[in-house]
Amino acid sequence: MKKDLILILDFGGQYTHLISRRVRDLGVYSEIQPFDVDISTVKKIQNLRGVILSGGPSSVYNPQAPHIDADLLNYFTSSKIPILGLCYGHQLIAQILGGVVKNENNKEFGKTQLTVTRSEHILDGLEEEEIVWMSHGDQVSSLPKGYDIYAKTVNCPIAAYGNADTKIFGLQFHPEVVHTISGNKILSNFLFIICNAEKSWKMKDWITQAVEEIRTEVRQESVLLGLSGGVDSSVTARLLQKAIGERVHPVFVNNGLLRKNEEEEILHIFKDLLQFENFHYIDASKMFLERLKGVDEPEEKRKIIATTFIEVFDAKVMELRYDFPNITYLAQGTIYPDRVESSATSIVSSKIKSHHNVILPKNMKLKVIEPLRDLYKDEVRKIGEQLLPDYLVHRQPFPGPGLAVRCIGEVTEEKLLVLKNADYIVREEIEKVPGLKESLWQYFAVFLPVKTVGVMGDDRTYESVCVIRVVQSRDAMTANFAKLDWDILERISSRIINEVRGINRVVYDISNKPPSTIEFE
Repeated sequence: MKKDLILILDFGGQYTHLISRRVRDLGVYSEIQPFDVDISTVKKIQNLRGVILSGGPSSVYNPQAPHIDADLLNYFTSSKIPILGLCYGHQLIAQILGGVVKNENNKEFGKTQLTVTRSEHILDGLEEEEIVWMSHGDQVSSLPKGYDIYAKTVNCPIAAYGNADTKIFGLQFHPEVVHTISGNKILSNFLFIICNAEKSWKMKDWITQAVEEIRTEVRQESVLLGLSGGVDSSVTARLLQKAIGERVHPVFVNNGLLRKNEEEEILHIFKDLLQFENFHYIDASKMFLERLKGVDEPEEKRKIIATTFIEVFDAKVMELRYDFPNITYLAQGTIYPDRVESSATSIVSSKIKSHHNVILPKNMKLKVIEPLRDLYKDEVRKIGEQLLPDYLVHRQPFPGPGLAVRCIGEVTEEKLLVLKNADYIVREEIEKVPGLKESLWQYFAVFLPVKTVGVMGDDRTYESVCVIRVVQSRDAMTANFAKLDWDILERISSRIINEVRGINRVVYDISNKPPSTIEFE
């Protein structure tokens, strides 16, 4: 039986894939298409139950802003397919149907109190006052004929609207973001009350589908896997192993930017425990550090790491070609947050930062395969729980460029040694506390190229600053700093200052994402 499907049209919003996975979490299959998808493609979709229009960085009244094709919108309405607009989508629907969208002085970003004026249909079951996540400058100032206001905020008189007869609704806020407390309830209302969709999607279906897609694409060829040892590349390795067996060649590149003792741990896990037959280890640490010498700009560091990484792989392909002439693919553990922050999903997205496994050179010799490219970290972990040992699945997320993005400014061997030792203490102390690490998303140290005055014994010191970054999150798209017990922070600080030569001051980062990012660079 064909699964019910929710179509999501991408207008360049950072949360587009977050909408998709929230829908899947609720048990309904979802697919994303660009905002200008051809109507013939949409008409081929079977069991289409509803459409969601994403947010986006544009203003709907701008002549260059992305718009939904009139024929496509007419197809949805004539077929009585429910539509939900979120943020930009909310504004776009209102404008197309005859409403007015303006740029108001009172902008809203972050957690906002919502007053529900109609607790029915899309907002069925909500309290009179709710906390939602806003991120907008423009807003709907007047509604199309036949539409009613469902909710408002202090600065946004039309925060939600709808028409129960046409089954078209708009929300200025983001129900897909966890900070919208009743977000899942709102999306459930759309899926099951308004769209009458059935729960027919499970993550175990994704594994079967992914394995088949890998087999279909790779056929009888072989694949090199860029293995970091983190959950993303480890899950990718196991999927490839299930799909093509020994024709997967995990390649672990030691770029010199790993955490303390990490290379030894990865070699033990994949060679001894998981017993990958064609495992390859490359120590390219000197090459990476040499090329990073004198570079302090974050984007330049990322690009150097990316190009060096691919260069090392190309050299490995040439070396292996004599014994394995059918290696033609490079597999990576790229997940959706990597791509969305690199603006790799839409022509109208805004780039936040480049990721080493997304910014690939045009002349690369290998075809790229990324089985996890549309998943978020917690989804990857759910899959990993079915494929890998638990301790490996729940390892700390670690950025592809490694400690290069936690060593602010130029990366040197001396700074890395200081950072590795400080980071080891952060992780060791947090993991001593029963149950604490399970409540956290990431915890690590950052080296700042700033000198401060201190006193040790009777001597004056002038040494560097270490930042402790600890966050809680579900999917890395948003994150809150963790409110750790002062005693834990004091132990970490005392140990770093006493045990790590070169640090005389420790500070704690209390920034959330957004507006900050989890990593510093």
